[in-house]
Amino acid sequence: MEDIENIELTFLSLNDYEDLKQAMIAAYAQMPNSYWEKDQIKRLIDKFPEGQVAIKVNGHFAGCALSIIVDYSKFENGHTYRQITNNHTFNTHTPDGDMLYGIDIFIQPQFRGLRLGRRLYDYRKELCERLNLKGIAFGGRIPNYHKYANEMTPKQYIEKVRMKEIHDPVLDFQMSNDFHPARILKNYLVGDKESNEYAVLLEWDNIYYETPTTKATTIKKVVRLGLVQWQMRPYKDMEEVMQQAEYFIDAVSGYRSDFALFPEFFNAPLMAENNHLSEPEAIRELAKYTETLVQRFSELAISYNINIITGSMPELVDGTLFNVGYLCKRDGAVERFEKLHVTPDEAKVWGLQGGTQLKTFDTDCGKIGILICYDVEFPELSRLLALEGMDILFVPYLTDTQNGYSRVRFCAQARAIENECYVAITGSVGNLPKVHNMDIQYGQSMVFTPCDFSFPANGIKAESTPNTEMILIADVDIDMLRELNQLGAVRNLRDRRTDIYELNIKPMKN
Repeated sequence: MEDIENIELTFLSLNDYEDLKQAMIAAYAQMPNSYWEKDQIKRLIDKFPEGQVAIKVNGHFAGCALSIIVDYSKFENGHTYRQITNNHTFNTHTPDGDMLYGIDIFIQPQFRGLRLGRRLYDYRKELCERLNLKGIAFGGRIPNYHKYANEMTPKQYIEKVRMKEIHDPVLDFQMSNDFHPARILKNYLVGDKESNEYAVLLEWDNIYYETPTTKATTIKKVVRLGLVQWQMRPYKDMEEVMQQAEYFIDAVSGYRSDFALFPEFFNAPLMAENNHLSEPEAIRELAKYTETLVQRFSELAISYNINIITGSMPELVDGTLFNVGYLCKRDGAVERFEKLHVTPDEAKVWGLQGGTQLKTFDTDCGKIGILICYDVEFPELSRLLALEGMDILFVPYLTDTQNGYSRVRFCAQARAIENECYVAITGSVGNLPKVHNMDIQYGQSMVFTPCDFSFPANGIKAESTPNTEMILIADVDIDMLRELNQLGAVRNLRDRRTDIYELNIKPMKN
């Protein structure tokens, strides 16, 4: 082959027809008369010019890719090549369809080995994303199957190709380009003796696909987080606490943050007025503020156009004391979350009980999860949330020592890696000498990411100065999580061995 000076990807033109015909004859030498007629190519170009592309090397026609858009619900359960093309008329093409269907793709033999086919597939993927289609599908030939047809079924053959026990030049290439087998198609292509007229329905999912909606709202893909590193100090009353809270909400919303995250028990300074009581009595007095605080936070969420995660507060329910928090959305909705695991100290000193509710929350920035402090040290909880589609995990915490903080910090970072999500943590700093059991605090706000090429190498998106009152602002890109799930160096969620273990939530007893 002559030295390569230029490789060009271009839209197919009817002027390319004679080159295309000769290229198809060479590419499909084992299948006589397997080339498109000129009027067929004209119909394809007229119907869907963007879907027909050629690749040229030094000006020579090297190969091409042909495709249409179909309503996939009519074909995904099985079809033949004639059916998907409507007898080669391509009347199945519809601009309102939801799937890009590959009609043909080939490279001339003398140009193989240059990864030109990958360029054509990359173009199809980019086109699919740009047109907001669900994905790409096509019937893939299995040209080596005829050698094994007497000893194994197509399903067994495909499995052995997948396990690298058998080489199939077409199927190996498709799977290496992120296409996954969906089903076997019988009598797919008449005359394809090498495949015994079988084909594999191969699919590629567009992770950026958005379901069309008539609503004016959209799910944000780049989300700005505002973490409040709260200074514990004496406050004379609840109004003063809320004045400080509003100050921070004003600050993070001024940076157009989508979320404001407060720490666990941020309102603990209000226990100072009840320091003459026992610890269990003092925290139950603190619980009396919770309903009003939630109402005030909800009002602030609406007026500052920001979703507020209130950290946590004590709450009495039928005489039982829980550690709870609220998600106050900017649309006015309010949802509750609970701390499920209480620490030995919380149980012994305050009589706190663990909650029972674990769930994700739908927001205008996608699905989020919230775990309070100690809960992040139990990996099962965040995994269950991830399986429900959580993209961001928020962890409000309260730790008095650096080793306690380190447990929260390193467990939170592990949760980001194993669940392919972002994790934001924030706590309180300073001290409260006049509040029993709340003497000192150690805190540092951080935003963790998975560890892969698109993310920081150390998995830390942003971090605050330890033990200093401040806010931390960080942007996280949800689409990067989708790419990681499909294309990451490792894929922790997809590679779980669900054939040997599983994780379930037990139904609660009445």
